[in-house]
Amino acid sequence: MAPDSGSRTPGLTSFLRSLSSEPDETCIEQFIALLRRRQIRHSRPCAVATAYLLRRVVAQAKAEPGKLVEAARLLQRVQEVGRRLVAAQPRELVVGNVVRRVLGLIREEQDNERGEGDISGLSSEVGIESGLQTPQIPSLGKGDPLSSLNGTTRATADMQALHTSQSSAGVDTRRTTQPASRPSLQPSHTTFAGAPPVTSMFSLLSHPTMSSPRSSPAPASPSGTATPHPTGSNDIRQEVIEGIGEIIDELEQSDEQIASYALEHIHANEVILTYSSSTTVQRFLLKAASKRKFTVIHAESYPNNQRKVHALVTGNTNSDHSDALTTEAFHKTLTSAGITVILIPDSAIFALMSRVNKVILSTHAILSNGALVATSGTKLVAKAAKAHHVPVVVLSGTYKLSPKYPYDPDMYIEYGDVSKVFPYQDGELVESVQVENPILEFVGPECVDMYVTNLGGHAPSYLYRIVRDQYRDEDVDI
Repeated sequence: MAPDSGSRTPGLTSFLRSLSSEPDETCIEQFIALLRRRQIRHSRPCAVATAYLLRRVVAQAKAEPGKLVEAARLLQRVQEVGRRLVAAQPRELVVGNVVRRVLGLIREEQDNERGEGDISGLSSEVGIESGLQTPQIPSLGKGDPLSSLNGTTRATADMQALHTSQSSAGVDTRRTTQPASRPSLQPSHTTFAGAPPVTSMFSLLSHPTMSSPRSSPAPASPSGTATPHPTGSNDIRQEVIEGIGEIIDELEQSDEQIASYALEHIHANEVILTYSSSTTVQRFLLKAASKRKFTVIHAESYPNNQRKVHALVTGNTNSDHSDALTTEAFHKTLTSAGITVILIPDSAIFALMSRVNKVILSTHAILSNGALVATSGTKLVAKAAKAHHVPVVVLSGTYKLSPKYPYDPDMYIEYGDVSKVFPYQDGELVESVQVENPILEFVGPECVDMYVTNLGGHAPSYLYRIVRDQYRDEDVDI
């Protein structure tokens, strides 16, 4: 039996298999090489590979004695790996997005640990500097003159007795005496008629050595102070690994979550125009086709998808977790669902736009100002829709949303093989002209009316809120 050559082809599948057997540094270098050679491309494969690689890096990180120290080392390690991955392919913005999400997980655990340390430090700092036990206030008996006082006067007298005993012991009363405006609290050591003592939260914080009536006393340390109970929190690496697992689940489920909003945007007997074959758009249309009938006009997106459009394929392609499909597979799946699909050349987009009700597009990445980086030709479609006042809806998972601002839009344009535009057989003519074949292009936010993400529909001007919620300010520049 012949070996499966597909499993040995460099790509996402072979890379994910190598993560379980190769060392960390080898996996990092392999992924960098695949990014540079564009053997892993498109948003979803790059995001999936980055998430699995960072989970492996975090899992193999060396354990440190303190959690804050361990979090700092993890932060440094992930930043180092993230910088190398981003430098390998700067136009794959999702790589940096996943790295920022992981850095945010580590910083969140770091903040939680610091918060627990502040609370425990507050409870152990007050009233312990002198190392003395909390002075006891004698119980009031029936013959005590103070027993005939009312509750407010008796509580005030108790606090005065506590202040006098602390002064005689040499304790600084300015740290333990409460302001007069605070309501008086019933001391926990005072009992009445055999009733159980009452312990307030203020007493617990002010006097850690005081035992709670509902809990067993903590063992005392040699210095006379109480030993705090262990918090029992989990390993910080395990928490981060679980967070990365949630990111991977989000990548797998984003298309289904986006498709759940299809019935809100596609109505019966509408004419939908789309450009380039995307699995996200395909599932979105299939979800709407389950209950409504409509027509899809699909532009062929020449020249980069020209051969795929006219190739005779079965439709069962191995997309390798890719966002892109062959147009034939895209059409066959929609046609089998009862959708009328019309294939048109790119030159007919403007002529047919007046008959279109809505334009639905996919994207490669979204920038913080609402602009997008998409397949070459998307700007032509968006401009034609704007001229005919046709709404443009862009489908994208939130993992494609980048905090970067497009100060230089040209840096996001990627160029491909020029032979698809001008064959190399025309050698004399090729030497006389300069030919460019852009694969990706920049589309401004003014060309988009709505983004539909796995969180719902949003206007381009609202995306900055999602960026603020998804990324930390410290991680915008990795």
